[in-house]
Amino acid sequence: MDGARLATADQPTVERTPRTHAAKAGRRRNRGRDLTLLLMGLPALVQILIFAYLPMFGLVIAVKDYRFNEGILGSRWVGLENFRYLFARGTAWRITYNTLVLNAIFISTTLVISVIIAILMNEIYKSMMARLYQTALFLPHFVSWVIAGYFVFGFLSANPPGWVNRLIASMGLDSIRWYQSAEYWPGILTIVHLWKNIGFWSIVYLAGILGISPEYYEAAKIDGATKLQQIVYVTLPLLVPLIVTNLLLQVGRIFYADFGLFYNVTQDQPALYRTTDVIDTFVYRSLRQLSNVSMAAAAGFYQAVVGLVLISLVNWIVRRINPERALF
Repeated sequence: MDGARLATADQPTVERTPRTHAAKAGRRRNRGRDLTLLLMGLPALVQILIFAYLPMFGLVIAVKDYRFNEGILGSRWVGLENFRYLFARGTAWRITYNTLVLNAIFISTTLVISVIIAILMNEIYKSMMARLYQTALFLPHFVSWVIAGYFVFGFLSANPPGWVNRLIASMGLDSIRWYQSAEYWPGILTIVHLWKNIGFWSIVYLAGILGISPEYYEAAKIDGATKLQQIVYVTLPLLVPLIVTNLLLQVGRIFYADFGLFYNVTQDQPALYRTTDVIDTFVYRSLRQLSNVSMAAAAGFYQAVVGLVLISLVNWIVRRINPERALF
């Protein structure tokens, strides 16, 4: 024991002391830096807690026959009755199909056109006209859907005839009652969605293009690449991580339709429900007309679950193709 104690006492400790102090000082600096970052993110964390996590308790309404006077806990338990009623009417299949198909069209068309516009804007970025083009494209993003709905009504109204119907009449054709013809509205909503959103997303992708090092383009020019080849083999491949990230985030919300677009632009016309009724408008009508909070909660719960499944599926596909580009 004495020999072991002596051997331990004889071990040098002078060299460890400065390293230990340096490590402790480094940990204190890291804690101070992390605390600053955490305090900066605290308002966002509180907002997420209040508006995203605490309301999850309300999901229990989806399996109850909710009555205001009885409260959430006191209302009668009905199990899956609200979901059964939702699917038995065929409403769930219609609103699911419309939500998925229309949002898929919106995402794909917005992506393609925004990337094309961003590439074109990059070619004239140093021109004075570029500022004018950017402003003209970005301005509709700030127009509310209420105002946009009146714009669309001015174009498509039948009585008095809107601009489109006057144009059709000038060609000797019969005017179209747009707000009674559901088959035209997937295309109309796509055009309106593009008008309002391509300016924002083109600037997002333009920022990604401007972040590409000019050395890549200089190397491509030395190799004799044309402008089109530079776009195909330099710009687009380096934009792929940004595109994939945006796609994953948008697919995660593919079940959350833009309520303003589907409600205000269509004027909430029942004749158009066949092609324009989505989950968000159905939930709103359930609350406003039927006063059925339980069915609205069931539809919202169904919306959240399918959205989670979709984003997990798409992320799994991306991870199988390229693990570095997956979100999780």
